[in-house]
Amino acid sequence: MTTIFEGQSENGDQFKRLLDEQNDWPAPFTFKFIVPKRSLDDLLELLDGYRVETRISRKGSYTSVTVSPVMRSSDAVIGLYERVSKIEGLMAL
Repeated sequence: MTTIFEGQSENGDQFKRLLDEQNDWPAPFTFKFIVPKRSLDDLLELLDGYRVETRISRKGSYTSVTVSPVMRSSDAVIGLYERVSKIEGLMAL
């Protein structure tokens, strides 16, 4: 399985540790993404059920997407990042 921290176990562990230090789970967590127009539906499908805010770029080529769901744990946060990382052209901020 490909992950956002593939080949970087130490970085993944550090990110999880920081999430756990800075949050008392469950907690709201803000995700921000920039996605090409062609991949927007794929992202929105993964975020189904969440309140999503979108903003289209000036030329209409990209859309910024912000979502702040209540997450159960750092593993849930990392899991969502891993699922969206499979979307072509997506940038996580």
